[in-house]
Amino acid sequence: MGRLGTGIGWRPEIAEAVERMPGIDWVEVVAENVCPGHLPESLGRLRERGVTVVPHGVSLGLGGAQRPDADQLTALAERAQALGSPLVTEHIAFVRAGGALTASPLLEAGHLLPVPRTRDALDVLCENVRIAQDALPVPLAVENIAALFAWPDEELTEGQFLYELAERTGVRLLIDVANLHTNHVNRGEDPAEALAGLPLEAVAYVHVAGGVERDGVWHDSHAHPVPDAVLGILADLAARAAPPGVLLERDENFPEPAELERELAAIRKVVEGGRRREVEARPGSPVRTDPGDTEGARQRLGVAQAAVLSSLVARTPVPEGFDRVRLGVQARALAAKRADVVAKVAPELPVLLGASYREAFLEYARARPMRGGYRRDALDFAGFLLDGKRTDLPRRELREWWLDRSGPAPRGRVARAARRVLPGRVRSAPPVHA
Repeated sequence: MGRLGTGIGWRPEIAEAVERMPGIDWVEVVAENVCPGHLPESLGRLRERGVTVVPHGVSLGLGGAQRPDADQLTALAERAQALGSPLVTEHIAFVRAGGALTASPLLEAGHLLPVPRTRDALDVLCENVRIAQDALPVPLAVENIAALFAWPDEELTEGQFLYELAERTGVRLLIDVANLHTNHVNRGEDPAEALAGLPLEAVAYVHVAGGVERDGVWHDSHAHPVPDAVLGILADLAARAAPPGVLLERDENFPEPAELERELAAIRKVVEGGRRREVEARPGSPVRTDPGDTEGARQRLGVAQAAVLSSLVARTPVPEGFDRVRLGVQARALAAKRADVVAKVAPELPVLLGASYREAFLEYARARPMRGGYRRDALDFAGFLLDGKRTDLPRRELREWWLDRSGPAPRGRVARAARRVLPGRVRSAPPVHA
């Protein structure tokens, strides 16, 4: 794979602006939000100009105890082929837990959650990555994620974990320097130490993004300007080895195009100012050979992940050794994420409920774990309201909306009515970036 250059995350809200931006060598698109047979015209025009498009998956859950879903892998492969992409990317995270491995209900997080840096988790992740690599027509790169909480009794540092993963599987790495900053604030981890432990020759490209600090916790929002601290980590990485590509991510609160162009210019300046130097000997532990049979590791990891996810979304007791306050922060963040995304995939609901939407959804989320994706979540939310006793809700309109989407044939009456009441507020769902 050749050099990518400077890129930006493609989103429908800024599609026209991206097409006009100077110096854009490539874009990244959330894989789950494009259909191979009906690609957005903007992406087609970018491809015709020679702009590379990379699909970025968010739902595989390669760090989960289950093996990757074959249908999801097929869908990711189809998107890579439709876009003519040189690689595809995913995350080192788990997004669901429970099910057959644990004899407990399968739970969905609706967001990326950190895996424990243990030998069991590494063995499972390596096998899952190989399964994905075998199913994909192009190379795979995996991304380090931001974390609001830490697992107790971890056996490896982030640098050691990523180093062994790359050595054992040959997978490429997508290094998110904003996530390194997040883990510095939230977990006290030194970004320079993490970079020193990485196999920099395995880096496919780099993510840069903004966030916000609330009550001493850094939230990787992708909705704020890139802070100087994140650019500083990028400078450290670029000084060790020039990255093949760097990409700016922005998913919410889109600024004027000129501001995005200024951020891209700052990123280019940092990368161009980096000078190569010899990387010091990495402190990584010796790479262990694969254990062969990972079923025991999958079972242990599955039980641990199910306990954590259940405490986050089903209000079961916090597992021993975890920081209760941080898990509370994560639980609230997951519920808020659900509320935000459901408002996007079902924009009629906030229109119908008005100012009471968020309060009503958070009440629902406290009682009902997610059980099948965000569109299913929207239907379950409406059903929850209809089964309740609240008198301040537009029950007739909600029932019409629910029937319109859960019946055998859509009728569209509520969506049309909502457009008449609040024109411009109801629109098709924008991308979901977990």
